[in-house]
Amino acid sequence: MFAPPPPKKRACILHKLAPLVASAALLISSTYADEADRNDSAPPVSFEPIVITAPAMNKPLEVSFNPKAAQQPLPANDGASILKSIPGVSVIRKGGTDGDPVFRGMAASRLNILFDDEQILGGCGGRMDPPTAYIFPDSFDRVTLIKGPQSVRYGHGSSAGTVLFERAPTYFLQAGGEASASIMAASFNRLDYFLDAKAGTNLGYARGIVTYAKSDDYKDGGGKNVHSKYERQSASAIVGFTPDPNTRIELSTVKSDAIAAYADRGMDGSLFKRENYALKFEKEAIGSTLDKLEANAYYNYIDHVMDNYTLRDGAAMDMASNPDRKTIGGRITATLLPSDSLKAVIGADAQYNRHTARSSMADMMGRGGRDYAEKTRNEDFYFSQYGVFSELAWNVSDENSLVFGLRGDLWKARDSRVNSLKNPDGDADRSKALTSAFARYERDFGDGSFYIGLGYTERAPDFWEVNKEGAGETNATSQYVFKSIEPEKTAQLDIGAMAKLGDLEGFVSAFYGKIDDYILIQTNYRKPTRGALTIARNIDATTYGGEAGLAYRFFDDFKATASLAYTRGENDTDSRALGQIPPFESRFILDWDNGSWTFGALARFVASQNRYAPNEGNIVGQDLGKGESFNVFSINGGYRWGKAASLLFGVDNLLDKTYAEFISKSGASVQGYDQTIRVNEPGRVVWAQARFSF
Repeated sequence: MFAPPPPKKRACILHKLAPLVASAALLISSTYADEADRNDSAPPVSFEPIVITAPAMNKPLEVSFNPKAAQQPLPANDGASILKSIPGVSVIRKGGTDGDPVFRGMAASRLNILFDDEQILGGCGGRMDPPTAYIFPDSFDRVTLIKGPQSVRYGHGSSAGTVLFERAPTYFLQAGGEASASIMAASFNRLDYFLDAKAGTNLGYARGIVTYAKSDDYKDGGGKNVHSKYERQSASAIVGFTPDPNTRIELSTVKSDAIAAYADRGMDGSLFKRENYALKFEKEAIGSTLDKLEANAYYNYIDHVMDNYTLRDGAAMDMASNPDRKTIGGRITATLLPSDSLKAVIGADAQYNRHTARSSMADMMGRGGRDYAEKTRNEDFYFSQYGVFSELAWNVSDENSLVFGLRGDLWKARDSRVNSLKNPDGDADRSKALTSAFARYERDFGDGSFYIGLGYTERAPDFWEVNKEGAGETNATSQYVFKSIEPEKTAQLDIGAMAKLGDLEGFVSAFYGKIDDYILIQTNYRKPTRGALTIARNIDATTYGGEAGLAYRFFDDFKATASLAYTRGENDTDSRALGQIPPFESRFILDWDNGSWTFGALARFVASQNRYAPNEGNIVGQDLGKGESFNVFSINGGYRWGKAASLLFGVDNLLDKTYAEFISKSGASVQGYDQTIRVNEPGRVVWAQARFSF
């Protein structure tokens, strides 16, 4: 059993290793660069030092990019912050890391997050650890966002969309190896590094990935410290067997941990331990009809501790909570080619996850409060899901195609808590059959394409929703919604186009969705005998909006890019705004790149948000009131040394603006820190990053 040392000690060890990793990477990359200069036949090394600011759609409804490429705003330290560059994506800030991503106003299980066809489900009841908290962007090769309910291959209920973090398959034609590394330093004593190395022959390979990121508390534009320090580290080991170029069997494991301070609550995260084991099988080019088989199985264990004494002072009484979650799942798919114009993907998946918790609190004499590990874990919820799906793509002609998908799921859940007056749903089971489907028409024209699609999906309530209370008063007792809350049912129309005309290219995507039984989370809901509570209730809602982008290349070296995103949400049941909908946002980017040097500037304009619903939103956060408009300007630059190394640098929030995102969490009272209405964003941040490939 892997038993890492405490987070502070382990982080210190990794911190000491950082300069050694950077020095080794620089030495090897310099050697490689010299050798490449002497040998014109040296294989090319793929290296992308361009700063990502607003990736556009690559094909209908999809946005893909390389997470290893540098990013502005500041290069990401977790899975949420890497997504902020996509138009329409926001992040609910809680501190320096572990924010929750939001797309088109939809968060949590409405935005399905997968990494290499696996799911991570966090343990914290307050969303300290969303799935993206356990994702280290540099350890992946590609990130893809699929907009809306326009795929059924990656799980049920993806009403807002699906995000895929993927690693590229590895195969060596002959014995050899390759590696990449980076180290970044930034304001507030931030330090990030990663090393990714692999070697093998035509029969197999081995790959190792190490990542580390840490930062002290950051300051907002007004110079106020924000309780936000963190340290994160991960190590991945992968071995594969490739008996031929079309077959891959891969075994992998990941260990990671972190500590993180939060400015939005009375506790911090002192343990984010994750253990992962996965087995994959892929076989391609099997026959004329059966083209490909894929299968995977995985195990994820999350052990999380939150307390009020490790990363802060001044608590009246020590307390700690230690939830955990085990997730076991698998997936199998077959790709069929019935004819030259038809492609079908059929498959099945399953997942089981079990959540337990234990806690401790000091008594009136101040005794105890830190002895949670001596307590017994109690299971509170158990979930299982079984799904079958099929997608069919039909090329009707050279220009026209149709894509269809159908999915069925059986969702089961158990409330393992004790049956009581407070929880009459305790010791109970429930199950639901869920359906998802979509149909899409695509048409190509010259250097462009057009699409229109209609999707429908049913999303079962998640762990954070079923353990909330209900809206009614029942015999002067509380009543949880485990048995009564209904699954969401989303029907959405997606339409859009992409086009390129010479040096001008652009995209536009729009959507209109009707959501029956939308699960609304409401705080400060008052029951006569219970006081202010957080409840969950079903409403009907409407959302609509879209994203657009335009890029123009001029004078060979210059490129100008603009993007915008807008979402509007309506609570149809209560005839008011839907909570947690971000305001209109636009970005303007100017880049200059002559092959060796690159310089760029980013201007971000965010409108005020006057449509809000106080105390209403989702499991991550609720509206706090009106959101003020703000403008942020950032600059960046870089230099390449051939294909082996580059140095990138930038200044985010150049004018040291004091601002907060509309969908940020509220600021909590933390001793030694000024309390703010929302958690303010960082002020001016200066950063530099060296990247190597060899």
